[in-house]
Amino acid sequence: MRFRITPAFLKTGLVGGEGFAVDASFVKAHTSKKQRVKGHTDWKPVIKQTRAVKEYFEALDSEPALNRHQGTISLTDPMAQWTAAKSSANFFYSTNYLVDVKNIVIMDVEASPSTTSLEVLTTKTMIQRVEDNHNITPGYLLGDTAYGASANLNFVVNEKGIEPYIPVWDKSNRKDDRFSIADFTWDESRDEYRCPAQKSLRKKRRKEKVPTPLITKENTVTYRSLRKDCKTCTLKKYCCPQAHGRIISRSIYESARETARRNCSSDEYRRIYLDERKKVEMSFARMKQHFGFSKLRLRGLKSANDEFLLVAIAQNLRKLAMYRGPPLFESRISPPIV
Repeated sequence: MRFRITPAFLKTGLVGGEGFAVDASFVKAHTSKKQRVKGHTDWKPVIKQTRAVKEYFEALDSEPALNRHQGTISLTDPMAQWTAAKSSANFFYSTNYLVDVKNIVIMDVEASPSTTSLEVLTTKTMIQRVEDNHNITPGYLLGDTAYGASANLNFVVNEKGIEPYIPVWDKSNRKDDRFSIADFTWDESRDEYRCPAQKSLRKKRRKEKVPTPLITKENTVTYRSLRKDCKTCTLKKYCCPQAHGRIISRSIYESARETARRNCSSDEYRRIYLDERKKVEMSFARMKQHFGFSKLRLRGLKSANDEFLLVAIAQNLRKLAMYRGPPLFESRISPPIV
């Protein structure tokens, strides 16, 4: 089943196409908390497997990341994610919405296990699908810090040319009196950092017989200071008191991260993010309160995706009906006698 916006949304101007917002919401899976095991080592599936279990093993072959996202597995729906993020621990799926902020029209929806990394991956899928189906690429994208991962920002900024109003996922800022990465100055022309004492941090300091890769598995490049510079530095206690020198890991997608940081420090960000970011959350509130959809009826990721699609379609149709005019029963009321 595919999700598409009907031409009526585009013709009536309900879809602005200028700004989108992305977010995810938990929906309880159709499972029992008692029927679970700790990891794959404790699980020996029976010979006769259900459709949801077969789907899970098929997905593991094509998506190795799924094998790492679970510590507790449901025996009836192993693709569902065990999480204690809600008031009580249970198995959940996430419904991911891409919403046009003009009139809160749902542009696309995708199901995923309820883990942050897999939720963020759906952003690329939904943005690309809207572009392919409707030839619409938003001018800016709103999202919370979870969507500020480096690879995701690179896709948004460098691959799609979308302005990110998304806080950067960054744990480099220190809360004590030591220097954070922000205290170092980046020199693009020299490809180096400058510390507060104006000493350089560079990638390579010496030739190697066997060159090591510059880019790490985490898609970062390591910059190091000279030991002799740090040894006599009066600021060492604020920088690297227990190490010979300072090390900084710079993301290969740092340009996209800088764009997001710049946007998030602007006055426009405060206006757009605070006013329009909540619109995608409103869609989830209506999904659960107005439509009563808080638990899945079927099992498996594909079935969850079908249910999420149907609910999103119903939400859009309701919005279109409200835009087109009053409900039918109101038109049957006789006009008052003057």
